[in-house]
Amino acid sequence: MNRVLLNTLYVQTQGAYLHLDHETLKVEVEKETRLQVPLHHIGGVGVFGQVMLSPFLIHKLAEEGKDLVYFTEHGRFRARMVPATSGNVLLRRAQHHALDDETLQLELARGFVLGKIKNARYVYQRARREEEKLGKSLASAIGELARLQDEARKASDIDTLRGIEGMAAYIYFQHLNLLIHADDFTFSGRNRRPPQDPTNALLSFIYALLTNDIASALEGAGLDPQVGYLHALRPGRLALALDLMEEFRPWFADRLALSLINRKQFDLSDFEFRPGGSVFLDESGRKKVLVAYQQRKQEELSHPLYKKKVPLGLLWHVQARLLARVLRGDLERYVAFSPR
Repeated sequence: MNRVLLNTLYVQTQGAYLHLDHETLKVEVEKETRLQVPLHHIGGVGVFGQVMLSPFLIHKLAEEGKDLVYFTEHGRFRARMVPATSGNVLLRRAQHHALDDETLQLELARGFVLGKIKNARYVYQRARREEEKLGKSLASAIGELARLQDEARKASDIDTLRGIEGMAAYIYFQHLNLLIHADDFTFSGRNRRPPQDPTNALLSFIYALLTNDIASALEGAGLDPQVGYLHALRPGRLALALDLMEEFRPWFADRLALSLINRKQFDLSDFEFRPGGSVFLDESGRKKVLVAYQQRKQEELSHPLYKKKVPLGLLWHVQARLLARVLRGDLERYVAFSPR
């Protein structure tokens, strides 16, 4: 794969102003230049809350095929500006046609679910190897996930498969607290919109970043990120991006969150606790995540299919192209990414 992985520029300082100076992007705060970077060094721009961009910069980003993504101040995805639709229109036609083919839809969704469960088991198996005391505690979860993996292979309809995916997520999250070793952090289950504790706030923020990156990868492969097969279609929902994210959620996103927590790179001062029980990362906390997220994407892994090292941030681009090949009929079935 010849694609070069470029970092996304994330700006979260409220009141910041982004504009172009020839081919250089400048970030100003109260009319003082805080950052300047050549535009060709940037793969896209993400802004949080009250951050302004000049019309000329917006047009230039669109012209050069770079994404512009808007998040709320606390990191919830709001909108994406993307360039003109790329790719073969016949591919998108095939993507839509697959929704009318119950057998093909089921097989595509099955691939995403199998990838999610396999990688969830990988996270727990690795934790059990690294910490002997977790052996018995995680054994039942690993066994249950293996059983659900077998059931997913045999599922005969999409509703059954979705039920299996939901049960796998429940079992996985039910035991995630065993992998947390920092006093200020606990996890009693997944909650969101809004998150109710620091661990969920951290997970939600990383998931938002990953969803956007995967949507961009799908568009780069010529696919529509809203037309998915596992997640039900809803207006404005990035269903296919959510489908593809399932295989990366435990192995990439959750492990990153656990690493940040267990290395004590966060404490409660990095979070805002709102009336009503909602919890969000504050500006310093978001900055820590953004730095770690970018660094993690640059790490390399030997891809099991291509047999060569690939930056982690390109893995979803690889999978998007494999999915496109399946939809075009060039590959028999979609195989999710797994590190082994």
